[in-house]
Amino acid sequence: MEILNLSLSATNRFASNYLEQSPDILPFFHYRFNDITEDQRRLDELSNRYFPRENVADYIEKFMERFPSSQAVTNSLEKLKQKNSVVVIGGQQAGILTGPLYSIHKVISIIKLAAEKERQLGVPVIPVFWIAGEDHDFHEVNHVFIPVEQRVGKSIYPEKTKQKKMVSDILLNEEVCREWVTNLIEDFGETHHTKDLLSFAEEALVKSTTFVDFFANIVMELFKDYGLLIVDSGDRHFRLLQKENFSGQIEHHREITSYLLEQQSVISKNGFPITIDSNENAANLFYYHPRSNERILLEFDSESNCFVGKSGVVSFTKEELSQIALQNPALLSNNVVTRPLMQEWLFPTLAFIAGPGEISYWAELKLVFEHFKIKMPPIVPRLNISLLERAVESDINELKLDLSTVLSRGSAQERDQFLESIKDREVSELFSSLKSQILKQYELIETKTNQHDPSLLPLLKKNENFLLKQIGFMETKLEASVQSKFDVVLNKFNRIDLSLRPDGFPQERVWNIFYYLNQYGTNFIKELMELEFEFDGRHKVIKL
Repeated sequence: MEILNLSLSATNRFASNYLEQSPDILPFFHYRFNDITEDQRRLDELSNRYFPRENVADYIEKFMERFPSSQAVTNSLEKLKQKNSVVVIGGQQAGILTGPLYSIHKVISIIKLAAEKERQLGVPVIPVFWIAGEDHDFHEVNHVFIPVEQRVGKSIYPEKTKQKKMVSDILLNEEVCREWVTNLIEDFGETHHTKDLLSFAEEALVKSTTFVDFFANIVMELFKDYGLLIVDSGDRHFRLLQKENFSGQIEHHREITSYLLEQQSVISKNGFPITIDSNENAANLFYYHPRSNERILLEFDSESNCFVGKSGVVSFTKEELSQIALQNPALLSNNVVTRPLMQEWLFPTLAFIAGPGEISYWAELKLVFEHFKIKMPPIVPRLNISLLERAVESDINELKLDLSTVLSRGSAQERDQFLESIKDREVSELFSSLKSQILKQYELIETKTNQHDPSLLPLLKKNENFLLKQIGFMETKLEASVQSKFDVVLNKFNRIDLSLRPDGFPQERVWNIFYYLNQYGTNFIKELMELEFEFDGRHKVIKL
């Protein structure tokens, strides 16, 4: 394996400007992510704040007992209890079989940056992954994309859930999941690693009862040797640590929303789109209804002076909701606005690893953080990685394509140019002339028909369209016959796009790590982790 660093634009303009640390972006953040002196400033700020390190470490230790572990994990738990320790943290939803590649890229980013900062700063830096188990968007985590006959196929975990349950509460049916996983891995095609991969998945499955368990068992088996710690935001025991903070959010709910909207206004006036959907009634909290097991978004109704759920299904006064926060915080959970706050109250965060979308929404929270007299952590863009297989690299070289261009937009334009170059011009001109003549003749026939029997005009038009359709059909068949002589070349274009820009999207947003584990073995992660990554905003192409 080797890394090739390329300068590519991010998936949105805001994130691209952030990577460049352009002057129009900097005012929306408290720290620059690419300045070592900022790390010391951040350490100084964190040293003046209180964090429940012991309680958080004790929770994580108990939570992680059921997942694969190592001495490195034990060391990280001990480090977290130290007064001068800090964390590099990031999170993602618990996608089945870990979801798209960017979840794995985020884990790698967290571990690598933590190790780098510990060497640079001489303080304990612990990698922490925050599983967003409180999310209820089941349709976002219940599938894996797989390559099927030179196209993108979608394999959906067959069980459905009708309620808006948190992912942490969604149970796996072991037999159904086993059959689904087995079929999916076999669809990748048998290699000499397939048998081991099936055993790997089986081991994780038999130890899991929920989607989050399955995700955590796989992630920890892959990354346990690097001291990674994990938390689940949907775990009720974790929310016991958050009751005072929930109470504070409820007390300051108006200010949180007001400062969010104010910051959004500033960002919008600077010409950037807004990421967080909010309004002046937003309470930025969910209530987990114990009878329906549904997660209900709360708003503040100024007329009744109460926090209410959609269609009035629940209603609480501020005092009642504060009591819930203090006595039964498991019934509350954060939204996209308050989750970062909760994270920063619990963890001494040296850096937050963010994807392009997260960079945008953290910018909208600056005034919210300032209201609570704390600063946002340095927001470090996660590593953007593309895995370049040897056969695909050969195809790119043979077609003389530019790798940066392929990664940015695929090869469709070059493919169309090639198709244009192999067209039989004489055949195209013959068909074009034929269609032109037919249209002219039908114009004359239409005039005569209109004179003799206008009622036949619809039938005439139908006849004309039928004839043109048949001519078009024949033209397409002849073009396909010509193209078939160049199938080898066209298949190269298809292979390149399927690997690096499937359906026009970046590879990391579509493909799953299990495809690569099946091709290269479960040691694939270890080989990735042996590479040296620079957090310089450049795209990392890893040649396999």
